[in-house]
Amino acid sequence: MKRLKGLPSKLWLILLLAFMYLPIIYVVIFSFNDSRSLTHFTGFSLEWYEKMLDNSTMMESIYYTVVIAIIATVVSTIVGTITAIGLSKSRRAMKETITQINNLPMLNPEIVTAIGLMLFFTALNMRLGFMTLLLAHIIFCIPYVILSIMPKLRQLDDNLFEAALDLGCTPFKALYKVIIPQIKPGIISGALIAFTMSFDDFVISYFVTGPGINNISTMVYTSVKRINPSVNALSTIIVLAITIILVIVNIVPMIKERKKKKNEELA
Repeated sequence: MKRLKGLPSKLWLILLLAFMYLPIIYVVIFSFNDSRSLTHFTGFSLEWYEKMLDNSTMMESIYYTVVIAIIATVVSTIVGTITAIGLSKSRRAMKETITQINNLPMLNPEIVTAIGLMLFFTALNMRLGFMTLLLAHIIFCIPYVILSIMPKLRQLDDNLFEAALDLGCTPFKALYKVIIPQIKPGIISGALIAFTMSFDDFVISYFVTGPGINNISTMVYTSVKRINPSVNALSTIIVLAITIILVIVNIVPMIKERKKKKNEELA
């Protein structure tokens, strides 16, 4: 098949970008609408941002979402990193078996995982609420962290850890002074994926949460049956926050690289 060239390829790219970003732009625009209409823009207003801040249910859902995402990210990153390092030093049969088990939650439909976790917590007589929601998020985030770190561990020299021990490092010091700096990009990418998965999750959260405990996704789901433009305002703030984070994550390394090159040139 011949590659698309010239105008057709550019047109296809424009249509693809429009399909992905027009709905987001639509939400942002109508978050500033001064009426409840979601189809007619009648004037600029910050009314829905004010109502969002005054809506205790919405603010609580933001609080629970951020707190659970941060805790789940920290715990899953620590556990996933330790597990990945342990797997890298395990026998091949053990490594392959655990890797396949680790891939199951990612290959399973979320509804299966959600029902399984709900039944598991119910069997343990745990009251569905904040703790079950947090545990569920930690559980499904860990496999993504392990998957992100394993490729970096495969690139390491197998004798690196032993060399650090021979040079006088304790096992713990060799771990955080030698191994972790080498796999730092994998750890960061795993943490970002874990945070995104936790922040964005709906299906699992819906099944394992309890009364009065809602994250943003479950709160929005309960609001879809009635027009609530404050959701547009919330979505706009989330898009803005994600954009700022992405800019920082991409620009900071570039600035550090330029400073490093300048220092090397001056030296």
